[in-house]
Amino acid sequence: MALRARFVHVNLIAQDWRRLARFHEDVLGCTPVPPERALGGRWLDDSTGIPSAQIQGMHLRLPGYGDQGPTLEVFQYSQELDRAETAANRPGYIHIAFAVDDVHAARTAVLAAGGGVLGAVVSTEIPGAGTITFAYVTDPEGNIIELQRWVR
Repeated sequence: MALRARFVHVNLIAQDWRRLARFHEDVLGCTPVPPERALGGRWLDDSTGIPSAQIQGMHLRLPGYGDQGPTLEVFQYSQELDRAETAANRPGYIHIAFAVDDVHAARTAVLAAGGGVLGAVVSTEIPGAGTITFAYVTDPEGNIIELQRWVR
């Protein structure tokens, strides 16, 4: 039997949390959910398994869901590991998707804000679901974002 659950947030660990938060606000329409956080202590060490863990950051409300919608939690650890190469086929959570009115214009906005591209803008029909136009782009730190537009 499935648990009764409700989606709350996705955590994104940044090298520069302020820069990444600003990118998501300016380009993708996320909005800050105060307060900014500077967290540390035994509870954080115990929950993360990282000795002397300290994080800073904030939550950003994802667009399209109102004041109670899910958030993107953008945090930065005072100690960080090296980043693995960005790849769309790496096992695990790999991208966050945003519905946009114009994939080409959104891709251009991402590039203008310091993001990158992984491939081309593609349109294809998915039988029974409609036609999707989408592109994989990256934020300024290399995290993958899917920009998509469905026509049903």
